[in-house]
Amino acid sequence: MSKVLLVYSTRTGETKKIAELIAEGIRMGGNEADVVNITTIKNEKNLQGYDGYVFGSATYHGEMMQAMKTLLFLAEKAGLEGKVAGSFGAFGWSGEAPGRIYDTMKNIFKMKMVGGPLRLKSSFLGGGTTMAQDYGKEISKKLKE
Repeated sequence: MSKVLLVYSTRTGETKKIAELIAEGIRMGGNEADVVNITTIKNEKNLQGYDGYVFGSATYHGEMMQAMKTLLFLAEKAGLEGKVAGSFGAFGWSGEAPGRIYDTMKNIFKMKMVGGPLRLKSSFLGGGTTMAQDYGKEISKKLKE
């Protein structure tokens, strides 16, 4: 059984809800998932010991939240190359954050990415619950490759 760390940065709580739904999908796929608020990650050691990583941030004024930018600098030192990964986020208007996180994980960290980033306006609108759980299932499937 593989273990996945989901780290989220949120303003209104919606990104946390999406993280929890992705974690459900990972668990449905037979793996473990730890969901943590970005404020609990203090150094790169807090990122070690996992087989997969999923980072998520709300988009605020066209950007990922500052805490996620800081986490990505920490993660660069954590030795995540070759690990399974994905990104997600909630947004109101534009939703750039998940894509920027995804590109960083893929191109700078050289992680094994799942599909593309998950972008949702809400966990409960337009099939968001199922989409988030399915994203988690994709993570689980990639861990078995």
